[in-house]
Amino acid sequence: HTMFALGVILRTNLAMGPDIEDTLVEGALTPRDYVLSYLESAFPIHAHELVEVEGEMIAQPLRNQDGSLVVSQEALALRDAVIEDLMCLARIPPALDQILWHFGEEIVAEVTGRSIRPLKDTDGTLAIYKRSASASSSETSAFMSGEKDILIFSDAGGTGRSYHAAQNAKNQKRRRHYLLEPGWRADNAIQGLGRTHRSARVSAPFFRVCTTNVHGEKRFTATISARLDSLGALSKGQRETASQGMFRSEDNLLSPIARAALRGLYADFSADRARSMSLAEFTDWTALKLTDPEGVLLEELPPIQRFLNRVLALPIEMQNALFGEFMERIAVQTERARSNGTLDQGLETLRADKIIQTSAHDLWTCPKTGGVTRIVGLDVTNPIRVTDADEVLFLYGHGRSPMINRASDKVALISSRPLQVYDEDAVALMRRVARPRGNSMVQEAQFTKSAWEPISKAEFVRRWNTEVESLPKEEITPIYLLTGLLWPIWTQIPSQNERIYRVTPEGAAPMIGRALSEDQAAAVRARFMTATPTVPKDILTKGLGSSAPVEIGQGLKLVRRRVAGDVRLEVEGADKAMLAHLKSLGCFTEIIQFQLRLFLPHGEGADSLGTLSRIIGGTDASKEKAA
Repeated sequence: HTMFALGVILRTNLAMGPDIEDTLVEGALTPRDYVLSYLESAFPIHAHELVEVEGEMIAQPLRNQDGSLVVSQEALALRDAVIEDLMCLARIPPALDQILWHFGEEIVAEVTGRSIRPLKDTDGTLAIYKRSASASSSETSAFMSGEKDILIFSDAGGTGRSYHAAQNAKNQKRRRHYLLEPGWRADNAIQGLGRTHRSARVSAPFFRVCTTNVHGEKRFTATISARLDSLGALSKGQRETASQGMFRSEDNLLSPIARAALRGLYADFSADRARSMSLAEFTDWTALKLTDPEGVLLEELPPIQRFLNRVLALPIEMQNALFGEFMERIAVQTERARSNGTLDQGLETLRADKIIQTSAHDLWTCPKTGGVTRIVGLDVTNPIRVTDADEVLFLYGHGRSPMINRASDKVALISSRPLQVYDEDAVALMRRVARPRGNSMVQEAQFTKSAWEPISKAEFVRRWNTEVESLPKEEITPIYLLTGLLWPIWTQIPSQNERIYRVTPEGAAPMIGRALSEDQAAAVRARFMTATPTVPKDILTKGLGSSAPVEIGQGLKLVRRRVAGDVRLEVEGADKAMLAHLKSLGCFTEIIQFQLRLFLPHGEGADSLGTLSRIIGGTDASKEKAA
């Protein structure tokens, strides 16, 4: 049976075998029987009356003089009309039978618990055939021996059997495993996936999860995704192991990220920012209350499970529109968490065109065990993947507007309206920005103060493609990996971007560690630096990694500052006489809030170490001359 197709009963002249005369047999092929039984027993046909109990009006069943429930003729007629419409629906056979009919039983092996099945004869007529008790074993043998190229198995055939490309099997073709019905139990899903993913195989299977264009079906795949994620967390291993890499973080509709996205959707409904429908329509169709009589969002909002179940009852077009808006907010929340480093992705394998180890030094040695913590510097080379203007308009054109920043003369596709994003209980209005190098997010307050303004689509296409052509083909990103003994010092490591990588640099052994940015690596090195730094390299490391001033001689101090969100290295203690000399060595000045401040160059392309070396060398020479 399929998830969304209503059931049908097939009546035809059916042959039960060569030794049985043709007879009229009724075979249940789809779940319509269950739907009919549900309508007959659960459809509300009894009348109710309103009565006042302790000052409140409540509805209770209406009874006649004999005490029997009164049947509403209007409700009864409505139920009969629904049943009649159901019986008139076109016959929709399940996926199992459609595959059998399309490819033929000579090609398809069926390992299920069915005792009968409908098959098409050569003239196209349907006939019901009985299956013997040993049919599953013979079908398995036919597939593994190569007599049949396609295998379909259900829960009944998902335990105790092997369908992998075994070394001792005649059929050693690569298995392409399509999961049509994931079900509700993660352990059953893993059992089924394990039938083609076993040891002593020639090739690994290729997994695909099949869904329809009815977005409400994500309710079912979300359940299995959440439970597979739980198994991955419990396994203490690579997170991909449990879900086989089939599900993304966005597919788990029961995660904290999804709950935050749903709260943002509720807030947008109350503020009339939702595109799919108005607040009144949402309340009317789902019977979910979001606001109080004054229009203020409730503190206790409907949970996500109730929201997902109510959405399943909506018409398909409305269901798809509402789910599409909900999934967009999940993507925004996931993108936000990934950029902030708070998205838990477990152990990841760092993949790149080239990974070169550039440095390595011991950071800390455990006095009890002798275990060593090391910082390894890596240069990761990747091609720059860009999209042309036509592709970005196709992907993100709906709901985003072409804009140009008059200050930087750059173009981007920016969300036409802001979205509410929840980040650790902090609420912010954000806009999504698509640039040639990828997507990002900008706060609404920052966007309104910036120089972005609308631009025509023709000019957007021209400027976008011009920028794409000017971009380099690849980029080298420096990454630092904190590896070795980490658990004793875990609390002393920066908490941002908690990503764990498995890396195999060229010509070096594989390693696993915590990824750090350049500033985070400097902070860690400075935190474990026991002696007072004396050489320029150590002074620079201490200055970047600590907020405390670092003495550099002649009364000068190097202090890490944050200016307009960027990390700066400020030189304090310089008088007017020293200012020109320090600028000649490479420093620069800037007036900030009516104060003249002196900075050591820092950032991409800046020779921070060289400038600091010249400053320290000058102070040392002054000391020698004075002595």
